[in-house]
Amino acid sequence: SFLRKLKFQYLEQNAKNRYVKSIVSDIDDAPIVTAEDNKQLLASNGQRKERLKVAKLRLAEMQKDIGVLAPRVESGRRWRRHPRSHNKSSRRASETVAEASALAQQILDARLALTRIRKTHPHPRLTIALADQKLVDQVEEMQTLNDVQAVKEQVKRGMLDLEELRVERAEVEKAVKMARVGLCCAVDDSIRRYTALTNLHRSMVNLQTSHAASENELRFTYGIDPQVEGELPHRVTITLLFAPDTGKLAVVQTEGLGELGVVVGDVIEAHLQIGDV
Repeated sequence: SFLRKLKFQYLEQNAKNRYVKSIVSDIDDAPIVTAEDNKQLLASNGQRKERLKVAKLRLAEMQKDIGVLAPRVESGRRWRRHPRSHNKSSRRASETVAEASALAQQILDARLALTRIRKTHPHPRLTIALADQKLVDQVEEMQTLNDVQAVKEQVKRGMLDLEELRVERAEVEKAVKMARVGLCCAVDDSIRRYTALTNLHRSMVNLQTSHAASENELRFTYGIDPQVEGELPHRVTITLLFAPDTGKLAVVQTEGLGELGVVVGDVIEAHLQIGDV
């Protein structure tokens, strides 16, 4: 009936609300349900089901008796009052009984069809253990969703920081490239200038060889005529090292002057300080 369906819907909705509140509420505020409480509820529900089953059987027997006796009583009353209408009432009763039998058969057929559907598509019953496991799974799923959201936020912030670093890197690379171009130009100018001076110097003194050992290093080799006839010329090597960042002369190294008794350290230091090559 409608009232039974309404009551069932109310109980079902109430159970769902309690279940949801138990999930979303704090663990300290959540109602504590122990295994003993579940056993007591199970036993109480079993007793109530047995009593309900017995009451339904009694009610069914009473309804059956009423259904059998009521037409007879009504028929007797009508027979006493209107004997002629007895035949009409009998026909109506027969039609009603036939209709009731047809409806009962339809109900049985519907129940059989429902049973076949349940067997074809079985649905697992929700036990206490399954409900607990489902609750644990839902809690883990919500925690996972929270962790995933936090990771997404971190990744988003990281991508923004990475984009900023990429922009800064591009600017730094551009500045370094420009500095390298300027440095290369400065070094090339210095090499060309010192090469011109070397050519002039070679024409003035006994310069045997000169070459660039690296980008910032020039090496000169001089031949000193011997004082004694028949000896080989004495070789003197002077190496000029330039600063890579400024292109200025930074270090002067000499080889072969010590054998001649010539000390040029102070002179070189003085020229380095004033930048006079």
